[in-house]
Amino acid sequence: MRTTSVGVFKVATAGPGDVSGLMAMIGSGAIDPKSILAILGKTEGNGGVNDFTREYAVAALCTALAPRLSLSPEAVEQRIAFVMSGGTEGVLSPHLTVFTRSEAERPAGLSGKRLSIGMAQTRDFLPEELGRSAQITETAKAVKAAMADADITDPADVHFVQIKCPLLTSERVAAANARGNKTATTNAYSSMAYSRGASALGVAVALGEIGSDVRDDDVLRRYDLFSKVASTSSGIELMHNVVIVLGNSASSASEFAIGHAVMEDAIDAPAVVSALNSVGLGVAPQSIAGRELVNIFAKAEASPDGSVRGFRHTMLEDTDISSTRHARAAVGGLIAGLAGTGAVYVSGGAEHQGPAGGGPVAAIARLSD
Repeated sequence: MRTTSVGVFKVATAGPGDVSGLMAMIGSGAIDPKSILAILGKTEGNGGVNDFTREYAVAALCTALAPRLSLSPEAVEQRIAFVMSGGTEGVLSPHLTVFTRSEAERPAGLSGKRLSIGMAQTRDFLPEELGRSAQITETAKAVKAAMADADITDPADVHFVQIKCPLLTSERVAAANARGNKTATTNAYSSMAYSRGASALGVAVALGEIGSDVRDDDVLRRYDLFSKVASTSSGIELMHNVVIVLGNSASSASEFAIGHAVMEDAIDAPAVVSALNSVGLGVAPQSIAGRELVNIFAKAEASPDGSVRGFRHTMLEDTDISSTRHARAAVGGLIAGLAGTGAVYVSGGAEHQGPAGGGPVAAIARLSD
């Protein structure tokens, strides 16, 4: 069994094209660019189909990292997993979370499992496969491959699975129609939910949270089927799923650890506290010796039944602002208050990612003891 050391670095950004903070850390030697495995980011776009801040951020990062890796920008995008989540409503602050991995010796006396990361990709999907069983099945395979890459064998040690998945455009729908096939939906915005939902169900199948007999008709209908650790984001820039598994492994020599909890709804503060407690932290301001919060990752959505704890909400009825933007702002504010920072990763659209109206919340801490 190999031993790896995983690093986690949070970098503030002044805009989707701002790479100065990351490049400064590379220049100082804090980050070895060759060790970068994945970059998760929050950008200040609308989080919708036409949110090009995500593509802009990835392009800027690939262009900046290319000479450091002696690769073309296109090759950088193939080497590193980039997941940009648009939407920094309310107090959410744009930032990057950089994950590195390198070979290491496990220090004598280091106890317990530490943070590990693994990555895998599915094959490219046909437009008519998005939101359906093919995407579920292929995602499940990729999750298992990413677990192996992270040296994680027990599903209980998986605490967050981040996936970047495709969406439909009018051109992609037309291509399916030309082959005599129908897509799950013809609406680009709706396709984001179908793709997110099918990807999350793939995580649930891989981890044994649900059975493998999931049908096409279950997507966006059987909300009793969900994963407690899946976080999926749709984007226009790809036609396959990029899977990042985060968990704890005995083969890791990292100074970080990850834990998670599940929010039952958008105002479930105790679940956020439980996630913080799972890595030895408490509510801000942090006063626990030997622990430092690095970041929190969470999903947010407007409850599909139109209510939160028996009271009606209007997020689904607002024709001015998307419900995903409402949800990100609400959950982001809740988490920021408990964590003591707005630089947290809150992604909208939690279909089959936690119970309906809720979602997973994971915390990463640096351990100095």
